[in-house]
Amino acid sequence: MRRRLYYMLPNIPAARAELDELLLARIEERNIRFLAKDGTLPDDMPGCSFLVKTDLIHGAQLGVIIGGVVGLLAGIFLVTFPPEGLTMRTAAILLVALGGAIFGAWASGMNAAAIPNKKLEQYADRIEQGQVLMMVDVPVRRMKEIEEMIAKRHPDFKFGGEEPPMLAFP
Repeated sequence: MRRRLYYMLPNIPAARAELDELLLARIEERNIRFLAKDGTLPDDMPGCSFLVKTDLIHGAQLGVIIGGVVGLLAGIFLVTFPPEGLTMRTAAILLVALGGAIFGAWASGMNAAAIPNKKLEQYADRIEQGQVLMMVDVPVRRMKEIEEMIAKRHPDFKFGGEEPPMLAFP
């Protein structure tokens, strides 16, 4: 299990220095992300992916739930009141529910891809002022160690909070 820690760093040189320190602390580069004003983050620093910047994941999850429920209800309706000349089986309920979930995930995900991530909105003003948001995914057992290391070496870095537990695999 990993937890995502958020830190606001004053500028790009501070972000580069912290990246080096985290790499020396054996945090893999794939678990470190930076979000800065457009065009200011160097190419050799790990930036945020499209999935992190947008609300795509949350939208797709919501679409699966809503589409699955609507598909389930539509499947029950079709089995209860089949079209003339057709006999529907119980498997039709599951197939229509699955189709509804897939369609819901696609439609909702497409809409959510155009919406900025709600979790990152609180940092938008400071990012526009030139600060850099650092997101670090650390194992729960090393969370205290990493927090203390950053606080000891860089007391000017502002702790921005942590995210609830996430899955251990990407």
